[in-house]
Amino acid sequence: MRWQGRRSSQNVEDRRGSGIARKAGGGGIGVIVLALIAMYFGVDPSIILNQGGGMLGGSGTESVQYQPTEEEQQLAGFVSVVLADTEDAWNRVFERLGRRYQEPKLVLFSGSVESACGLGQAAMGPFYCPADQKAYIDLSFYRDLKLRHQAPGDFAQAYVIAHEIGHHVQNLLGISSKVQQARQQLGRTESNALSVKLELQADCLSGVWAHDADRTRQLLESGDVEEALNAASAIGDDRLQKQTRGYVTPESFTHGTSAQRVFWFKKGLQEGDINACNTF
Repeated sequence: MRWQGRRSSQNVEDRRGSGIARKAGGGGIGVIVLALIAMYFGVDPSIILNQGGGMLGGSGTESVQYQPTEEEQQLAGFVSVVLADTEDAWNRVFERLGRRYQEPKLVLFSGSVESACGLGQAAMGPFYCPADQKAYIDLSFYRDLKLRHQAPGDFAQAYVIAHEIGHHVQNLLGISSKVQQARQQLGRTESNALSVKLELQADCLSGVWAHDADRTRQLLESGDVEEALNAASAIGDDRLQKQTRGYVTPESFTHGTSAQRVFWFKKGLQEGDINACNTF
């Protein structure tokens, strides 16, 4: 991916080293609410519930000593360039739609972070919060993507950012709020099915960005598309459940299968048209 020497975004907030203070005996209703928020983002709520003791009781921020490695600093620079490129692409797309694109913030954090949607943790992976229009990522996720999920490569890393910005696009277009309202009236299986469609649309929108990046700025190099497709496949619900549980329960899917994620990213990449991303 040809990213060196390109514009960096001014919309990055670096909160690495800023942790969340915890007191014993906390949690309770606050943890349950946070688990519900996690479900909205398609995150397994057990991650939150299993770590809920003392998570929210009397919380506040505290500074901890944090010294990023050279690799982390390079990743932070890379993320800033990718974010800038999504800004260029979506500003262009929204202009064609006769609308104004509101650029989101991207927050770098380490371990845990406070968002308008509640407490985010590295175990949740990257996420987008519609309430504050910010995407959040702990850069350690890229190590997991490479080693645990066997999906290395800079364009695989870019795909992760582009997917979260896809959620921002959905938020601006009013899609996220409509889906959330609909999910509140459905049972768990039907609600999860809507979550899958929302996530697959974000995959397609990340493909639209990749199309624009290559067509207008020749950002892609040989092998980049394969990296993104490998990443999309690696984090499919069926593959992740097979790895962690040893079996697959389709009714609990929240992000889509590996094949579905690959299909919709490719559709956005090939057509480069936001109208091609109607997963509903």
